[in-house]
Amino acid sequence: MVCSYKSAVRLLLLLLGYCVVLQAVEKPNILWITAEDMSPTLGCYGDTFATTPNIDKLAKEGVLYSNAFANAPVCSPSRSCLITGCYPTSLSTQQMRSGFSIPKHMRGFPALLRDQGYFTTNNVKTDYNTANYKEIIEASWSENSNSAHWRNRPESSQPFFSIFNLMTSHQSRSMVWPYKQFKKEIQSQILAEDIHAPADVPLPPYYPDTPLIRREMARYYDCVTAMDIQVGIILKQLKNDNLKDNTIIFFFSDHGSGMPRHKRALLDSGMHVPLIIYFPKKWQHLSPSKPGSTTDSLVSFVDFASTILNLTGIPIPITMQGKPFLGPNATTKRRYVYGHRDRVDEVRDLARSVRDSRYLYIRNYMPHLGYNQPTAWPDKGEIRHEFYRLAKEKKMTPEQWHFAGPYRPVEELYDCLNDPRNLKNLAKSKKHKNILGRLRSEHIQHITDTVDLGFLPESEAWTMFGKRSGWELGQSKSIPFNEIRNAAVQVGIASESEFLKNLESENSVVRYWGAIGLTAKKTISNKAKRILKTKLKDPSYATRIEIANALAVHNEINEALPALTEAVNHENLIVVTHAARTIELLGEKAAVAKPAMKKALARAIKIRPPETPATVVLPGDKDLAMFVAFSCHAFLAIFEN
Repeated sequence: MVCSYKSAVRLLLLLLGYCVVLQAVEKPNILWITAEDMSPTLGCYGDTFATTPNIDKLAKEGVLYSNAFANAPVCSPSRSCLITGCYPTSLSTQQMRSGFSIPKHMRGFPALLRDQGYFTTNNVKTDYNTANYKEIIEASWSENSNSAHWRNRPESSQPFFSIFNLMTSHQSRSMVWPYKQFKKEIQSQILAEDIHAPADVPLPPYYPDTPLIRREMARYYDCVTAMDIQVGIILKQLKNDNLKDNTIIFFFSDHGSGMPRHKRALLDSGMHVPLIIYFPKKWQHLSPSKPGSTTDSLVSFVDFASTILNLTGIPIPITMQGKPFLGPNATTKRRYVYGHRDRVDEVRDLARSVRDSRYLYIRNYMPHLGYNQPTAWPDKGEIRHEFYRLAKEKKMTPEQWHFAGPYRPVEELYDCLNDPRNLKNLAKSKKHKNILGRLRSEHIQHITDTVDLGFLPESEAWTMFGKRSGWELGQSKSIPFNEIRNAAVQVGIASESEFLKNLESENSVVRYWGAIGLTAKKTISNKAKRILKTKLKDPSYATRIEIANALAVHNEINEALPALTEAVNHENLIVVTHAARTIELLGEKAAVAKPAMKKALARAIKIRPPETPATVVLPGDKDLAMFVAFSCHAFLAIFEN
């Protein structure tokens, strides 16, 4: 009996061990294929001009999402959101190439997959927009390089999570590179019959019809085709390795295309992304619908991390703000997705969006700054200068001028069902008053609930955070957010007296928004100008710069420039970035600032030498120095001709 009992126990242990092994083997592989800077310009999304057979085939085998959205219209905040499962605005990672850290306990979700035995690879983007990005990389990836691949895992039975970031459709290729370089490195990859003819390209109504713009749009489509070929290669590798039957495949892009009015814009052209998810037969029970189907469920990037964890049976950390939209514990469908636009490189801004299944609401908190602000990197592209030329010559329709003009409306509302291009702003429509009110309220609720740190000027944030992360400070509720929010929402709406009242606040951020409110007004009184002049020594440099800017914009340039030239040589490069951009936009009338801008440029070059590629991510002073150099170069170039 003893031997029999021991044998039975041994057999039971063996069976349990077998079950554990079987369970591990049965974990699905996850493959992410991400295309840089690409809108849903794919055959499977109804674009008849696109040549994308590999992605179209994947869509026939998987589920196509017609309402998937990025959280930001630029890459690094989007990547921050994807890897953390949190809104960048709650982490203070919303500014492009920011230098703030996230809490150490907030690990990138691939690290949680590694803990459960996954082999994790990234090929190769790691622009997570946080100062402690190196720690995130080290914890998240078994391999992180141009050669990283599931094929490199030590055991063929080990489940994997692999990302391939395809740069072929990136703005550098589709718009910025010289055309000859594009032809040599991108167009040469595709068949002659697949090259898109400029004469046939379907131009959206917000693009002027010129030969150069047609050529550049055809170029973008060629980039998409070349990217599709790369997708086909990856999928063929997966099939050849006999892994497709056990791999859930995601295909998506990081935001809208890199073309003008797309990347950097909160319009659907900048935020709407393709998303296709393939479920093999073994994992069909995790799919929301049958192969080849389309779902109109709203999906946001903030939900991707929790969704992957849910699909792989890993507990979701309570700090994640996103909710799983797939898997056994998937939450109910979203009613809204949210977007943000903040500083991108040297270009300062703050705008927020809310979108439901039909309507898009945008709140522009700096309406005096247009959509098409000059910016060093995109301005290398010929198409941008074509827009500048046509705008200067006033050869644009109202739809085109909406993007190219110097101002934006305070609020925008679009019926995306009947107006998918977002051409007709319904914010002043009496018929849509209730819809506007609902989405406006939802926006206010969202920025309040999530403690949107974007409403703090960057230099103030550095002072306020100290040794704590923005997330920790925000979640502690120690920031007087409601007071700051109330001051910001007055911009473009409130009277001059309200902004002057805010200038008297003890809260430096309230004073900051008071100054911006005056800048955004078409005119201000002599009384307001007199009060602004008395505030030019504000203890907050961010506020001081905006006070000076308000004076300069309202024709008091001589009074404003001393404060700006002092700030542009401040020891804090965030202050310098702010001041340099302000002087740049003032243009010729700020000519006396040339010596100060030359000095700032020399310092920036010393910190980050010009030979350092702009694509190399060096968060903190080195990236800030690059942005300072962008503004200084652009300003000084005005006086060279």
